[in-house]
Amino acid sequence: MFRALKVHNYRLWVTGALVSNIGTWMQRVAQDWLVLTVLTHNSGTAAGITTGLQFLPIVFLGPYAGLLGDRVNKRKLLLITQTAMGLCAFLLGMLVVTGAVQLWHVYVLALLLGVASAFDAPSRQAFVSEVVGKDDIPNAVALNSASFNLARLAGPGVAGLVIALVGTGPAFLINAASFAAVIFSLWRMRTAELVPAVHVPRAKGQIREGLVYIRQRPDLLMIMVLVFLVGTFGMNFQITNALMATSVFHLGPGEYGLLGSVMAIGTLGAALLAARRKNMRMMYIVGGALAFGVTVGIAALMPSYVLYALALILVGLASLTFMNACNTTVQLTTDSAMRGRVLAVYMVVLQGGTPIGAPLVGWIATEFGARWSLGMGAVVAFVAGLAALFLMNRRNSVRLRDQFKSLRPAWMVRGLRHTAG
Repeated sequence: MFRALKVHNYRLWVTGALVSNIGTWMQRVAQDWLVLTVLTHNSGTAAGITTGLQFLPIVFLGPYAGLLGDRVNKRKLLLITQTAMGLCAFLLGMLVVTGAVQLWHVYVLALLLGVASAFDAPSRQAFVSEVVGKDDIPNAVALNSASFNLARLAGPGVAGLVIALVGTGPAFLINAASFAAVIFSLWRMRTAELVPAVHVPRAKGQIREGLVYIRQRPDLLMIMVLVFLVGTFGMNFQITNALMATSVFHLGPGEYGLLGSVMAIGTLGAALLAARRKNMRMMYIVGGALAFGVTVGIAALMPSYVLYALALILVGLASLTFMNACNTTVQLTTDSAMRGRVLAVYMVVLQGGTPIGAPLVGWIATEFGARWSLGMGAVVAFVAGLAALFLMNRRNSVRLRDQFKSLRPAWMVRGLRHTAG
């Protein structure tokens, strides 16, 4: 389960990322709380715009950012982007602490953070394969998810406590300081032990070349479409959880932060299960999308805060299974020279839909209620999963029952054989 941790550089990387991710989750909670309760009166639209602005740059810059990652030293590029994101958090924290913050400040800094993140994301995803090598990519991707979700267990809860005690400003400043951990880990890596990808020389039409590569791969196309639909309309929990906590259950920042931590129980469990797998099947992707739709629909119907929080564990389990399977499949099946560009498109469809989905989800929550915004995401994810299952079954000419049998764990198969005997 933890075999990638044998690599010295990966141990540095995952440790620095864990500290930084705790700060990132603190900022996500603090930013939504600042917009919803300090700068507006529970405006889901304003929260959606803020989130949308943060992810808008990747729509326009993502393909070029991926190409840049294929051309240059990813480690040096990440040092620049991580520093820039830390500065954005520091500026927002200082504006809040000094009492000068206004809504437009949050909008501008969210946009600037999005620009830095657009260049950071594809290189950060592709850099994993340079740290551990191809054989350990599935395990490293899963452990990255585990680290991210371990931070998700701690970050929102700590953020809620910090906000309740001293306000949102210190939460932003803590996040700014946390970037020092990942910068230090990048700086201290043994560069001779990295497995650098072949740098692509400058030439015309390289972005289009990446798009053509994806278009010629039906498996990648299906992943991109599923990720876009599920990510755009279903994975807006920093908005929906905030609105469920405040407008449905009428609770405070501590309870809102706790929702993120509870959901991380499911995502962390899914990440550790994924770390045990040595390969990926497309059915993990399709099954994850279907399960995500069902579990989000269940969460939307929960009548109390406690039951809603418990339902989020199942949501986290399904969402991480889906996302990890998508990420690992893309990395393992893409040519090394194309990996940066393909991952950039992957990040565009994953995060680039947020400028569409977040304001829409916020508007639906404001006009019809937070439960309806969750319900919309559940329906979209489930229908998309069904469509993908139908197309995959039609293309492969394999019975659905046999496809689902392939997902049974070994202990279940042995038990069924024993019963049959």
